[in-house]
Amino acid sequence: MGRRRKKGRKVHGWLVLDKPYDFGSTEAVSKLRWLFDAQKAGHAGTLDPLATGILPVAFGEATKTVPFIQDGLKTYRFTARWGQATNTDDREGEIIASSDHRPQKTDIEAVLPDFTGLIQQVPPAFSAIKVAGERAYDLARDGQDVVLEARPIDIESLRLVDMPDDDHAVFEAITGKGAYVRALVRDIAEALGTKGHIADLRRTCVGPFSEDMAVTLEELTGDALGSVEREAVEPALLDEFLLPIEAALIDYPSVALSGVEAQKIARGQAVVLAPPVASGVRGGNSGLVPVVLAVHDEQALAICALDGLTLKPARVFVTD
Repeated sequence: MGRRRKKGRKVHGWLVLDKPYDFGSTEAVSKLRWLFDAQKAGHAGTLDPLATGILPVAFGEATKTVPFIQDGLKTYRFTARWGQATNTDDREGEIIASSDHRPQKTDIEAVLPDFTGLIQQVPPAFSAIKVAGERAYDLARDGQDVVLEARPIDIESLRLVDMPDDDHAVFEAITGKGAYVRALVRDIAEALGTKGHIADLRRTCVGPFSEDMAVTLEELTGDALGSVEREAVEPALLDEFLLPIEAALIDYPSVALSGVEAQKIARGQAVVLAPPVASGVRGGNSGLVPVVLAVHDEQALAICALDGLTLKPARVFVTD
């Protein structure tokens, strides 16, 4: 019995979506997969429905590079609202505590070093973390007391950008994987002797993807939420918005292979590079290079590791 044919087109590449407000990440991926009539799609890092900004979406073989984007640094610009804590740590939640204290600029700047570098953070109760097999936000919505353990996160930088009034402060942060900005605002407020929650949140960069690469649903469809009829969409015309698979690996070394070498890598076989070529990839480092992009005729072939002179394929891209 033959293998069942997958529905949709074989679409490969990245779309950097500027996600609109009140639109879930999973909902956004489903919408884009429908618009592109793609067989396969997934996102690289959840963005809260109430947040806007960069949501990288991978199609087809680009999904093999998703972990590299998820592990990349993320930049956020966000507004803290002082004086009120909510059960969701954002403006949509129920107010659970309040304070009349409003921090001054010097006080805010004085505590920011305590929230920079490798720190411990307790994620929000309303988060996607699993507790006994269930999402924490589902348990919290059911009224259960959700207790999450602190975990290490990396805050590369954190700075105060603006204070438009006594109740609000605007920040910019560059974070590593797993950091919750909502929890960051909650904890900064506590350190300042007040309460606080996120009033506005926008992600401006994820790994190599930035705002100048982003496209909105309105640019794709003419509608801000992509609400169009199927006959009004020509999926192939949308492909011009896609970035290539290798856009996710721009910060990693690459090596151009000959036709014979490319055929071996495509079959999952290792190849031995000439010493000058291997040296160029290693940049003087004689040890293992765990991530190398193999290319042929400017087309991405595989994610490889270079061990000495031996290039070993780990994830081969099948785009035919």
